[in-house]
Amino acid sequence: MQGMVASSQRAATNVGVGILRAGGNAADAAVAVAAALNVTEPVSTGIGGDCFALYYDAATRAVTALNGSGRAPARLTLELLRDQQVTALPPYHAHTVTVPGACAGWFDLIARHGTLPMATILAPAIELAEAGFAVGEVAAFFWAEGLVSQAGAANLEELTIGGRAPRAGEQFRNPGLARTLRAIATGGPDAFYRGEIGAAIVSVIEASGGVMAASDLAAHTSTWDEPISTTYRGMRVWECPPNGQGLTALLALNLLEGFELAGQDPRGADRVHLLVEALRVAFADTRWYIADPRVSKVPVAELLSKDYAARRRALIDPTRAAKALTHGAPVAGSDTVYFCVVDGRGNACSFINSNYMNLGTGIVPKGWGFTLQNRGHNFSLDPRHPNALAPGKRPYHTIIPGMMTRDDGSLYAPFGVMGGFMQPQGHVQVVVGLFDDDAAPQAAVERPRFCIEPVDGAVQVRLEEGMPEATVAALRARGHQVVANVAGFERAVFGRGQVIRRDPDGRLVGGSDPRADGEARAT
Repeated sequence: MQGMVASSQRAATNVGVGILRAGGNAADAAVAVAAALNVTEPVSTGIGGDCFALYYDAATRAVTALNGSGRAPARLTLELLRDQQVTALPPYHAHTVTVPGACAGWFDLIARHGTLPMATILAPAIELAEAGFAVGEVAAFFWAEGLVSQAGAANLEELTIGGRAPRAGEQFRNPGLARTLRAIATGGPDAFYRGEIGAAIVSVIEASGGVMAASDLAAHTSTWDEPISTTYRGMRVWECPPNGQGLTALLALNLLEGFELAGQDPRGADRVHLLVEALRVAFADTRWYIADPRVSKVPVAELLSKDYAARRRALIDPTRAAKALTHGAPVAGSDTVYFCVVDGRGNACSFINSNYMNLGTGIVPKGWGFTLQNRGHNFSLDPRHPNALAPGKRPYHTIIPGMMTRDDGSLYAPFGVMGGFMQPQGHVQVVVGLFDDDAAPQAAVERPRFCIEPVDGAVQVRLEEGMPEATVAALRARGHQVVANVAGFERAVFGRGQVIRRDPDGRLVGGSDPRADGEARAT
């Protein structure tokens, strides 16, 4: 077996498998899949968005973290918004466009870990964009939704067929995106950040009421950060550090490690209640502390300490939902595609790429076939908040890849669950399924999930179809506000995950979420 790829689109999975068969490694295949997903699922991802990656190097057993997220324009300030009488950023306004970091991230991942030239890596996606592909059922549904929510955005017709979304099974071509990918395949990231594409980005943002300048694009860089991790049941779970929200999953796992979950009914009220409460405590911390650490102090080590977890665990009552939770004081006296690849040598890449909401802002640089993200909508406009908007600052980021290693440093699995603030919730539910329930990867991603959401000042627990009625009743009796039996395309709120487990003998076992159009496939 030369490796395995798991993604949310079958055509993209096939692209990654083809790169592995051609001799590429996990990094090469990951970037090829990212580009192919931009073609086949532009409602979730694209080169106009951001990316994050965790890479496991089999030779050194080291995990590296790539932050491919962009920053706010230099001219976008709280003072400017006050002058414009903006008290809350509309989700699809041009002011929510941060510098797209994906393109640089792709190149930086290949420069450090890849083996193939970018022209080879991007060739399959270019072919898909030029020749066309059959649109998946889930992608078609959210494509149509995105065109409604972002209606009126500049040049959005480039992602339509005669003004409408492509239907499931219908062929769709994107010559503009093929042009983009060809430009960067030959001209590198400069073609995007300093060339014609960058000029088109600046032009359309200015025409849409934004303030991004060519200098903002030219100044962009990815960063290689020290990954963060914690232990859980003898395994080490890795996440990218802030400004990403992977810290939320690690904090929740630290809390849950103090409870005996093995032997519980995975769909029972006792289990769901504990996971919900642990995540509520974790979010109370991270929704305050997570910010750009180069601008605001983020006390990661203190938040991740087991002593701090023990103190915060006292907030969890196994019999009753907490009425209100606030962030602690850890310092004594802070829409999307996910996919993963494992190659035949045991290298692994956990990768996530996103527009944020649906088609991002829906704003398309004319003639280039991709939308611009609205990641800046996550900034706080409260100047006292660590995540307050500031020029050149990265916002709180929802997209998080995950990785797990054994206590001897060997690879256990790359994993992830896409979907806004659902992502750390999905990470926790998958990790608990794998380790506390000894579930196989496919079973871990298929089982019904919950999602906690803030609604009208309260916390609502949404339960996927398949959760027993007894669980619903018991959770309500414990004080939870529950919405039960969420089904159909609304299941997207529970995220879409992928997992590839590598056994000690090298055997690969994959899981691909049935809530998407994808698959896990071995070479």
